[in-house]
Amino acid sequence: MEITFFGTSAGLPTKERHTQSIALKLEPYSTDIWLFDVGEATQHQILHHSIKLGKVSHIFITHMHGDHIYGLPGVLTSRSFQGGDAKPLTIIGPKGIKSYVESTLALSYAHLTYPIEIIEIIDELELEINQFKIKVLPLNHGIPSYGYRVESPITPGKLNVKKLQDIGIEPGPKYQQIKESQTFEHNGITYNANDFKGPHQIGPTVAIFGDTKPCKNELILAQNADVVVHEATFLEGDKTLANNYYHSHIDDVLKLLEKAKVKHGLLTHISNRYTKDDVQLLFKQLLHKNPPSFQFVADFDYYTF
Repeated sequence: MEITFFGTSAGLPTKERHTQSIALKLEPYSTDIWLFDVGEATQHQILHHSIKLGKVSHIFITHMHGDHIYGLPGVLTSRSFQGGDAKPLTIIGPKGIKSYVESTLALSYAHLTYPIEIIEIIDELELEINQFKIKVLPLNHGIPSYGYRVESPITPGKLNVKKLQDIGIEPGPKYQQIKESQTFEHNGITYNANDFKGPHQIGPTVAIFGDTKPCKNELILAQNADVVVHEATFLEGDKTLANNYYHSHIDDVLKLLEKAKVKHGLLTHISNRYTKDDVQLLFKQLLHKNPPSFQFVADFDYYTF
């Protein structure tokens, strides 16, 4: 799986960063791509990348602030002409996302060439999409804002061909049946299929957060995740100021990564007050404190896991 960042700025775009947009490639489990937030200019950023809008099957919105949704109408209309014709799309987001999408499309006389489904989150939500399990919980941002935990499918263990041959089953269609079953019958004997499989493989878990100050649901969503994508709007100064604005301070984020035992943190939503040189300098300073594994990301950065 791979995460690509098309926008990493907080609130306003800068000359170096666009506003929030993240793409999650689901390979090797699926060829689909999911977008998380669609800030202004997302469709322009995608033009500079190999990702195609026609591959995007789901769009997840964390909250209704403009730096997370102003690019959505453009992405939806462009998708009709960039490989999305007749391919269904699902949008999941806070209450109000349905009205926003329908109003902007209607008022701009836009016509989509594919069916669209919109699911609004009322409080919390659990979904299963192509064997991916998605848990959605509210955060603390002053307006409805959500975090998404995505758990990948479990891959069944490989068949032990030798053990199957030892009981007289040669390679053929029966193997697929055994792989997908809990038990199977051969020569009048019922066998436990798991006795003929290797250990199953648990896929990676990623948690992607909307804007928030520290709250208990963050820990639930981030617990033991392989990757956490989190805002880091405030990189210095008094964290009380960050929390007063319902945002996270870098100290809050690093504390979450450590407490939740996260393997790696990808920190985005950087305030426009910081240049890339500022961020690099602060990163070097933080490394001296022996923090949990993390990195600050910039536009077009990607992470494979």
